[in-house]
Amino acid sequence: MRGGVHRVLTALAGLLLLTLGGAVLAVGLGARPPSWWPHTGPHDVLLTRAERTRLRDAPWWWPAVIAALSVVVLFALAWLTAALRRRRPAELLIDTGDGAGARLRGTALESALAAEAAAQPGVAEARVLLRGRRTAPAVRARLRLDPDAAPARTLTAFTTGTLARARESAGLASLPAEVLLSEVGHRAERVT
Repeated sequence: MRGGVHRVLTALAGLLLLTLGGAVLAVGLGARPPSWWPHTGPHDVLLTRAERTRLRDAPWWWPAVIAALSVVVLFALAWLTAALRRRRPAELLIDTGDGAGARLRGTALESALAAEAAAQPGVAEARVLLRGRRTAPAVRARLRLDPDAAPARTLTAFTTGTLARARESAGLASLPAEVLLSEVGHRAERVT
């Protein structure tokens, strides 16, 4: 969801800047602007000399401008960092004991965990995501249970069976997990 929001906001900002830049370029090249457009020709400026120098002598003006621009830059950098940061490891580094090591694709481990969890009795659907670093991954699993499943038994089977086998086969010292349990929606039974 977050990735989608970032992509939509970035696309909207890019579209707005592209439209404004194209309109300014078109007017600068001689296209006739609409009546409400603030620039009337290729030699028109964004701010007149009077508008640019009006607040120059106010003692609060330049600190306010610098503070506002600093906040905008910091917000843009935080947004860019959040958008570029990988939240899921693409691959895991596995110590094979021979000094060479091996790489396990994160999606392969996710789908193996999800398939094994979905095969457990009482589990209708399983989704598994890896989080963390390549050398210290963590699991986030969402298990949707059948209406007659016992949550405690299903959770125990998942943690002591599926997760334990994944940890051992990947050669990890630990594999912390967050497991979210929910039940599959079903129709209410009618009692007569």
